[in-house]
Amino acid sequence: MSANSRLTIAAHALAWIGLYQRQGHEVATSEQIAASANTNPVVIRRLLGELRRAGLVESRRGAGAGWSLARELESMTLLDVYEAVEPGPLFAMHRTTPDQGCVVGHGIQPAMRGIYEGIEETLRHELVRVTLEKVLGDVLAAPRQCSDPDGSPG
Repeated sequence: MSANSRLTIAAHALAWIGLYQRQGHEVATSEQIAASANTNPVVIRRLLGELRRAGLVESRRGAGAGWSLARELESMTLLDVYEAVEPGPLFAMHRTTPDQGCVVGHGIQPAMRGIYEGIEETLRHELVRVTLEKVLGDVLAAPRQCSDPDGSPG
């Protein structure tokens, strides 16, 4: 199994847009954000579409097209981002009902459901405590190897 990076890439996009706007730019393009995240612009556009539906970003079409924050980074939490890009449960049960005649098959889902609910509650509690402003602050505090000559987020 591989880990899901959607929350990380969405937080990356929001922090990038926030910093870019602070540098005096109105909108960012999905190509600019994708270059920073080292991914395909289509991946970024899909995530930004989900963030737009959640009210975290806005898009502009036509001349000067791009993306901007719909809210300040201080008012966005990682839980807001998580709920926008990960709408389903963190863990899932079997795709088909286990053998109900087997003691383990009968009891595994109720046992695991309670455990999973506790984990998800803890996750939500932790994510709501972290704003995107905090994420951007931590990003800017990280040591850098090199800098972009134009000073834009990179």
